[in-house]
Amino acid sequence: MFNFSTDGILLRKIEYGDYDFIITYFTRSMGKIIVIAKNAKKSVKRFAGSLDLFSVMNIQCVIPKRKNSFPVLFNVDLDNSFTKIRTNTIKTGYASYWVELINSWMKQGKKQIDVYNLLLYVLDALNSGIIKKEVLSLLFQIKFMSISGFTPNIICCGKCLTPLDKIMQQNILFDLIEGKLVCDKCKKNKKNGIIVSKGTLKQLFWINNKNIKKSEIIKFPDFAIKEGEKLLESFIPCHLEKEIKSLIFLKRIRK
Repeated sequence: MFNFSTDGILLRKIEYGDYDFIITYFTRSMGKIIVIAKNAKKSVKRFAGSLDLFSVMNIQCVIPKRKNSFPVLFNVDLDNSFTKIRTNTIKTGYASYWVELINSWMKQGKKQIDVYNLLLYVLDALNSGIIKKEVLSLLFQIKFMSISGFTPNIICCGKCLTPLDKIMQQNILFDLIEGKLVCDKCKKNKKNGIIVSKGTLKQLFWINNKNIKKSEIIKFPDFAIKEGEKLLESFIPCHLEKEIKSLIFLKRIRK
């Protein structure tokens, strides 16, 4: 008998001893949890092909009597293994970046259904190829930041509060440290920033404020994708104050 069951996405798997795995899941009903899969390396019947990164599954776990022990993974029912992600290096790079962000930022045991649905959506779209992977990554990053409470200010100057549409220049400084736009009148000697066009900022604002499924219709020109990538992939590590290893890998293989 198992003590709890929930749908989850496999974020991380590390070897533990000769036969076990320590696995991190991001679950629909419990947020991020860590479990141990005992004898998983030799248990062909229970776990074969179902413990791959990014896979979505229903997990059933037993809570051990001993305190401070990981729940024991008892059984899994695989829903989608997203095979087309793991067999494509670039897609693997994007998915690895997304799950590392969630694993780094989400607190253990805190339910975050909006983040779960977001990750499930982008993994499914990445696997099927219905949306460009670069646009999916912009969508994931801006919505993940919004849900998590550290959305960059891209709607007005963070100093004088002039709305984006009223700022005269077409290319605007984004302050990475403070996470906000700074118009020419206010920037003075600021150097910690990235120049971004108004068009790119408007598109990022649009995808952040629309229903996620409407993202399938948006068309990002190549220059906006590159600007958006530079902005978000610079701001997020700066805000988290940590190096994101999968992002370094993604940038290297994307060249």
